[in-house]
Amino acid sequence: MPVNTEKMKFTPKKINAFLLFKLPSAFFTGVRVSSITDDFSEVKVTHRWVNQNPFKSMFWAVQGMASELSTGILVMKEIDASNKNISMLVTNMNGTFTKKATGKIRFKCNDGKLIRETIQKAIEKGEGQTVIVTSEGFNEEGVSVSKFEYEWSLKVKN
Repeated sequence: MPVNTEKMKFTPKKINAFLLFKLPSAFFTGVRVSSITDDFSEVKVTHRWVNQNPFKSMFWAVQGMASELSTGILVMKEIDASNKNISMLVTNMNGTFTKKATGKIRFKCNDGKLIRETIQKAIEKGEGQTVIVTSEGFNEEGVSVSKFEYEWSLKVKN
């Protein structure tokens, strides 16, 4: 039987379908990937009744899901490109909230190069590595509403 050696293409459409089946809470609260390249990703989520807090803004955990996804898809993409079996795990997270999140919020991560370098280091050294990446959420006016830092632990599995 022929083996499909074609790599999964990391497109917003495929990742959003992945959300429905593997991360339904993110999918049903409106978290969607809007853009992904080798160095950048953007995840959007619109404030609505299903994802709001009692203060009529977006619940912090929904912002956390969107921001983590913006970093995690870059990690997944680079692991896939490495052709290695590498585990990934968030080992620390820090979030700062500066404005009420209402309307459409876009979380942007520009750390693809840093992630790629860290995975390469994990492969070369044969030991686990950590990388701290940032995702910042902006409202429709371009004002930052929240900023998250994620520490990802990456380890080549034998």
